[in-house]
Amino acid sequence: MHDTGPVVALESTIICHGMPYPENVETALNVEAAIREHGATPATIAILGGRLKVGLNEDELQLPGSKGREVTKTSRRDLPLVVSRNDDGATTVAATMIIAAMAGIHVFATGGCGGVFRH
Repeated sequence: MHDTGPVVALESTIICHGMPYPENVETALNVEAAIREHGATPATIAILGGRLKVGLNEDELQLPGSKGREVTKTSRRDLPLVVSRNDDGATTVAATMIIAAMAGIHVFATGGCGGVFRH
């Protein structure tokens, strides 16, 4: 395998559960473009049809983006269930970190971490 340069993992929950369609997909594409402009490769992570996906193409971003909240918000505890049901899953920071580590990706960018505020 050859060195492809730095790869940046991106979570997909912000796409499905953070913004309305079509602005969510547009924002995801803009974030990926900004990463490319700085010489790295974006790797948006999601579960599509029960398969862990690292690095989505534009059509694969459209699928969960257009479904929005219908896509299961998938944290680490949900991974086995979503995969075993062949479902689509929008990965949280926790699930994205696990999948990124499995893929050998060590750099991660996110829109924020939930669960650390009261209201």
